[in-house]
Amino acid sequence: MHKIRFLLKKAFTPITIMIIPHSSRKPFNLKMPSIGIFISILLWLIGTVYVFSIAVDKLEYYRMQEKVQYYSSQFTEMKSTMSALKKAESEFRKLFSLKSKEKVLENVDTSDSGSIDMEALKQQIKKTVEDVGDIRDYLSQQRDLFMAMPKGWPIVGNVTSPYGKRRHPITGKDDFHSGMDISAAPGNPVRATADGIVSFSGWNGGSGNLVVIEHGFGFSTFYAHNKMTAVKVGQRVKKGDVVSYVGSTGNTTGPHLHYEVWRNGSPVNPKSFIEGRS
Repeated sequence: MHKIRFLLKKAFTPITIMIIPHSSRKPFNLKMPSIGIFISILLWLIGTVYVFSIAVDKLEYYRMQEKVQYYSSQFTEMKSTMSALKKAESEFRKLFSLKSKEKVLENVDTSDSGSIDMEALKQQIKKTVEDVGDIRDYLSQQRDLFMAMPKGWPIVGNVTSPYGKRRHPITGKDDFHSGMDISAAPGNPVRATADGIVSFSGWNGGSGNLVVIEHGFGFSTFYAHNKMTAVKVGQRVKKGDVVSYVGSTGNTTGPHLHYEVWRNGSPVNPKSFIEGRS
């Protein structure tokens, strides 16, 4: 009991703290019990630790927020990339009618925590999109080539003079026939055998009323001896469009269509573009 009283007396024993200003003001004393000083120091320490912990938590919060924003931007970018991949895959499957092969996520590196290597995944998806894009571009080019290639008959009729060497029907001399003569009734419509642009439409000496169509990829077609033409120079035509009407203009023995197919500046046999390509 005596010790407790002694300790209480010590705790409440006043301590004088003298504060001396570095000015003309008088010094002043501050009296407070020993326990008050101890409590003040303790509260200061607690406050310091608390403020420091808040600062650390705030710093950690900002770091976490930066990570969240980073991963959010990564997933947004991934979503956009996956959308592009899905669109490319859809177009690819339409072209080939293949079953889906999900190989994009195969062989992707993972860390010990099991998280996906985002950069590796992005690169793999990017390469897949580029590969599909290359295939799509190639198929698009092949489609353009297919559409530029003459196919089928320009008119319904009988071949009266095929491509190749022959005796000219008017001069009687040996001659190389650069096209194919197809007999038909006068006035029957003559149709383009491929998409293209009209490069000539009008009178051309022995060919009579002539129509020439450029189809691209080195292909062009000639339609000669027409009664009249139905297109103008520069006009775009589609396969099956009427370009002229059967006649017997120019050097001819009767109504028919003289049809030629040219490739890379030289005439080729139209038969190979008619048979099996209608």
